Parts: sequence; C-alpha cells; structure tokens
Amino acid sequence: MKKETKLVEAGRRKQWTSGIVNPPVYHASTVIFETVADMREAVRNRGKATLYYGRRGTPTHFAFQDAMCELEGGAGCALYPSGLAAVSGALLSFLETGDHILMVDGVYEPTRTLCDDFLKGMGVETTYYDPMIGSGISDLIQSNTKVVFVESPCSLTMEVQDIPAIAKAAHARGAIVLMDNTWGTPLNFKPFDHGVDVSIHAATKYIVGHSDAMLGTATANEKCWDQLREKSIQLGYCAAPDDVYLGLRGLRTMGLRLKQHEENALEVALWLKGRPEVDHVRHPAFENCPGHEVWKRDFLGSCGLFSFVMTDGYRESDLTPMLDNMELFKMGFSWGGYESLILPAHGLDKSRTTVKWQAPGPLVRLHVGLENPEDLIADLEKGFARIGK
Repeated sequence: MKKETKLVEAGRRKQWTSGIVNPPVYHASTVIFETVADMREAVRNRGKATLYYGRRGTPTHFAFQDAMCELEGGAGCALYPSGLAAVSGALLSFLETGDHILMVDGVYEPTRTLCDDFLKGMGVETTYYDPMIGSGISDLIQSNTKVVFVESPCSLTMEVQDIPAIAKAAHARGAIVLMDNTWGTPLNFKPFDHGVDVSIHAATKYIVGHSDAMLGTATANEKCWDQLREKSIQLGYCAAPDDVYLGLRGLRTMGLRLKQHEENALEVALWLKGRPEVDHVRHPAFENCPGHEVWKRDFLGSCGLFSFVMTDGYRESDLTPMLDNMELFKMGFSWGGYESLILPAHGLDKSRTTVKWQAPGPLVRLHVGLENPEDLIADLEKGFARIGK
C-alpha cells in the first residue's frame, strides 16, 4: 500500500477494533482470567500483544504499536508517556555501568542533560561528536561503546547527519544505533532502511499533531526488540490510553498535515532568506544547510521546523521587542502541532563541546504551523519592525 493508504489502514485489525472504525479506548489496569490455564497462557505470551496486565498494554496500545511498525518498519514498538521518556527508556535498555555512549553534539537539550547528569551518575561515559562526522565516527568508538545516538537534523541548528555511514561504522565495532527521528516522522525518513536499530519519536509532536497529548515511541529491529520491550517494562514505562488514542487519531491526518507544514515552512523560509536582518536560514532543503546533500539522498520530505540566524550586530537581548506579543508565532518549547511557534536559542556557544557554535548573530527556531503563510510572514515582518524601533 502507498503511504497515504497505510496511514488510514495501519493498526486497524478487527482484533483491535471489534469491527468499528477506530480502536476503542480501554482504561484498564487489571485483566481478569476465568481459569488458571487462561492466566498461564497470558503469562507465556505477555510479550506478544496479549492481554496480561494494563502496563503491558490493551487493544488501544496494541493497535498503535502495530500502526507504528507498519509505517516505519521494525519488529516491535514500545510506548512511553513522553518523548524524553522514550529517549531515556531506550538508552537505559541498552546501557549499564561502565559503558560508553557516543552522542551527537547538536542533540535535544534534555537528552544532553540526561547524559551529563543521570547517565554519568550511574557510571556511563558520554563522548559528544561533531554532527557532520560521518564514517569518521569509527575513530571515536571504544571497546566499551554500546550505543551511538543520532538525531537528524539536530533540533536547533539543523545539521543533517549521514546515518548510513555512521551506522556502518558503529555496527562494524559492535555498537547499536539509536535515532531520534521526530523531525523525519515515520513518513519522511525510513530509519531501518538506513541502518538504525532503534527509532525514537516524541509522538507528542507530529504524530499527535494537536498539542494536546504527551506520548513517546521507540521502535526496534528484530535484534533489539526483545531487550527494548522487556527493559522498558521493567522500568515501569507505559502510556495513558487516552493519549495513545490521540496518537492513533493523529496518524490518520499526519500525511496531509505534513504536506502543508512543509509547503508553509518553505514559503516562510524563502521570505526570511531575503530579509536584511537574517544572515542565513538553516533549513535542510536549502543548499547552505549542513548536510543538505545527505537530506536530498535519504529523506522523503521536510516538515515545519527550521531555524534562522540573525546578522552581525544583533544580540539575544535585541530579540525581545520582536518576540514579545507576537500575534501568531507564540513562544513555546514544543513543536509539531497545528500552531506556529517561535523560540530564541540561548547559550549555544556554551552548550557545544566538540565543535563550538559560531554565528554572526543569535539563532531563532521556528515551527511553521497550518496558518496561511502570508499571515505568518506579516507577523514576522511586524516583529522585525519592532526590533528596528
């Protein structure tokens, strides 16, 4: 089936839907067994989408897990109460004291904090690497390197990583590759075709798509699925059925929404490219974006998230008049919903440890929503005018 059809059909087996269009929302902790034989059968099959205990899942969860595997590939999908929980749950499933992890230097800030604080405290060493390292990552792999973590493009500065080259080098040395694929979505980047072992999503974003639920997923290949599933269950991770239902519902329209996000974002990005206040736009579809050629080779599209850098002479404090009281672009720490967001990046020059961030002016990240792009451009234009005043 083509992707548009898959989005409609995925996760809708009669086993989960009982013959209605949408899988019902099951609110359940305890599962009741009539006989000892039934209970023992459930115990034997508890890792195989079988009713056993609420934390292991209900038909609501099983339907969403099926859908994610149908769309993205992989042997199984674990669910979490947030995107960060999916990152931490996946990492903790494959790391233990004395291990080493290679982490991309442009990673989502809470993931970096997890490495520098929690993982460090449990005796896991983290080495940050240049997002553009490609196959050169082989030189950083140690005998105790268990995980290479990639995020492409990076969440603020938009570097696109050469995932196949990194994965080939990691696998040659016995390490597995975990990827934060939230920007790519299950539609625009196929992680298992490019060597990734575990694909992670903040489903809060484009999968839910309406800024009203917290949800995370981690989908694994055959090699890693059993360990990911069981370790995540041991850690107590589970997702609320109402949020899972919203994730399922969001999948049905994700293709249409992504097309509009992409179209709107490109129109706004092209307008920004011509503004005198803007030094350059960091959008993977633009030739000047680091890794643009890799994006053209590996990705099937873009989304609404990109950044731009102000010209020389502007400071972070100069952005305040622009950011205060924007009409459509509101400040917020998420993205992927139908609404547009704007976020100034603070402290990039201090947060990078491998290749220091250097830019003429401050960086601003935009998430372009589903509003008319002419209205969004007018909102940004008024914001730039306020800086001038």
